[in-house]
Amino acid sequence: MLIYNNVSEIRAYLTRLKREGKSVGLVPTMGALHDGHMTLIDKARQSDIVVVSLFVNPLQFNKSEDLDKYPRQLESDIAMLEPKCDVLFAPSESDMYDTVPVVSLDFKEMGSVLEGAFRPGHFNGVGVVVSKLFNIIQPDSAYFGLKDLQQYLIIKQMVKDLSVPIEIVGCPIAREKSGLAMSSRNLRLSETGKKTAANLFTGLSMAKNLVEKNRPLSETKSEVLGFYKSVEGLEIEYLEFVDNKLTIQSTLDDCHNVAVCVAGYVEGVRLIDNLYLRSEN
Repeated sequence: MLIYNNVSEIRAYLTRLKREGKSVGLVPTMGALHDGHMTLIDKARQSDIVVVSLFVNPLQFNKSEDLDKYPRQLESDIAMLEPKCDVLFAPSESDMYDTVPVVSLDFKEMGSVLEGAFRPGHFNGVGVVVSKLFNIIQPDSAYFGLKDLQQYLIIKQMVKDLSVPIEIVGCPIAREKSGLAMSSRNLRLSETGKKTAANLFTGLSMAKNLVEKNRPLSETKSEVLGFYKSVEGLEIEYLEFVDNKLTIQSTLDDCHNVAVCVAGYVEGVRLIDNLYLRSEN
């Protein structure tokens, strides 16, 4: 596995490979890798060259303390990547942002709901860093976990709107046996906290079961929130139903793609999860 920190060096290397007709798949990460990231890399192996980026992007954190607490474990990340990855791009903040970006991205309604409502500026930061990575790596395809469903849908829309010639591939959520969605933030949870956090998925599964029994979304939301409230140590920030344009839904009606999305806190750690109730992608 080759490791690059410098933008111009990795760009020159990948440009040479692409001239040789090699396809490039990109897996953007912020490190603290887990088995969920490995499933993205396995999917990216359909490309000739797999590039993983590892960069904790300060622009997408609206709270400095959250940025400071984000787990960083470069050595163990490299050990995990070594057998699976061809190229690791691990730039410093000064490599990625030699000056503070002036450009900002506004995703309108898609960026103002769910995470956008509670994390001002988050998706601008995501859009800027992903755009930079796309310009530096120039991949043929890029792979994103569906745990961050809103991020995936926004990036897919950004690529479409800007006519960027990159295929955006969404990969299923990897889960622990308990149902807990794999996340770098789980490293900050105790074993008890992980058991509590697994109830996020229990509630989403409850929502799916109720919808399959033709219960209205309003009643479904009320019952699931009631369940979450009964779980000691779990504090819910939002529970919403959205379609693939991230429009909040109050009824299923003719929606072909509807997911239930949740965010909450366990032991002071903010976690998100989602589950499609109806999907016809």
